[in-house]
Amino acid sequence: MAENEPRSAQDPSQLAENLLQQLQENFQALTDKLTLRMEEMGEHIDDMLLKVTDLMAQAGIENTNEDPMH
Repeated sequence: MAENEPRSAQDPSQLAENLLQQLQENFQALTDKLTLRMEEMGEHIDDMLLKVTDLMAQAGIENTNEDPMH
């Protein structure tokens, strides 16, 4: 290969490896972010369920669910 050719043309296997590494890092970052968001959403849902249960108790409505967290 000529000296003035781009680096990617000289080593396609290294380019592919670098691209796969970037994809893996981006996928891991996205997975971490989604996991955190899902955990936060679960906490919000649990809080809302407890508040609804409390409101039902204040209103004198019997809760047919024994465990408000399930």
